[in-house]
Amino acid sequence: MSRAPLLTRALVLEAPQTVPDGAGGFATEWTPLGTHWAEIRAGAARERLTALGPSGQVTLRITVRAAPQGSDRRPRPDQRFREGARIFTILAVAEADAQGRYLICTAREEVPA
Repeated sequence: MSRAPLLTRALVLEAPQTVPDGAGGFATEWTPLGTHWAEIRAGAARERLTALGPSGQVTLRITVRAAPQGSDRRPRPDQRFREGARIFTILAVAEADAQGRYLICTAREEVPA
């Protein structure tokens, strides 16, 4: 990372929790773990042909301050970020710099059906 990221967007880190749905099954609820100041940049894009025609997908690079391994504040691939109504599913997490000051979370924005 050649420059310090501009951490100007407040994203809420959420973790999934399985809870009874009242009908004998289970549902997923999302529990907030805290707010991270982040920079969001477009990553790789791809197009694929689906039954409904061409469909595009863009991955995002979300940069946040690092947290130690094992910390609840360190994002993981089974979690997501929320910014208002926008949801970003975390696909992978890697250190952004040799000093371990920042993390890059590769994510996909979920579009409500």
